[in-house]
Amino acid sequence: MRISENHFKTPVVREGIPFVGLALGIFLVCLYFLGTAGLIAGLIPLFVLNFFRNPDRKVPDGKGNIVSPADGKIVKMQKDPQTGRWKVAIFMNVFDVHVNRIPVTSVVRNITYVPGKFLNADLDKASEYNERNTLLLQTEDGQEISMTQVAGLIARRIVCYAEISDRLPAGTTFGLIRFGSRVDLDLPEKTILSVGMGQRVKGGESILGTLPSEQSV
Repeated sequence: MRISENHFKTPVVREGIPFVGLALGIFLVCLYFLGTAGLIAGLIPLFVLNFFRNPDRKVPDGKGNIVSPADGKIVKMQKDPQTGRWKVAIFMNVFDVHVNRIPVTSVVRNITYVPGKFLNADLDKASEYNERNTLLLQTEDGQEISMTQVAGLIARRIVCYAEISDRLPAGTTFGLIRFGSRVDLDLPEKTILSVGMGQRVKGGESILGTLPSEQSV
């Protein structure tokens, strides 16, 4: 399925509507059988609406900027000892926005889905053992970036609408992960990062760094 321009324009992503309906149903049943005591169940649809929210984001201008692919906290920033490439991971808790965005204007060269476990996504080994979906992206000047959606302890469904050969601008929303997860980035060795460990970032707005070919000399 190709990404529709309007697919992610709704305040709540379409994939979340069935869950919102179910949560409202549970709330109404609790209200019917428990009376005012059932009002506490109203937190359920509020939580689900919050999880599947899809806020507008203003994507920053600037060629070579690496835009955060997700909302959350930076839990990993290190160079691979073998390749020298940067590994950056963003952890999304259940209160973060869970739609995922393209970090740089690029063409999708490959997509690889791997079924796996559902370990806590905050753990580094989740990138190796959990269910995951990897997009290989290539910029106009040939830079390659790998981005992986990783399912978590509660997340049991990775959604990706991007397809091979799609050319997608930075900040494009292309999918989501349901309920707690992470996104991993594999970046060129000479990338200059502008974020730090533990920092909170916003998908489509926060700049993680700059690609090497676009750095000023």
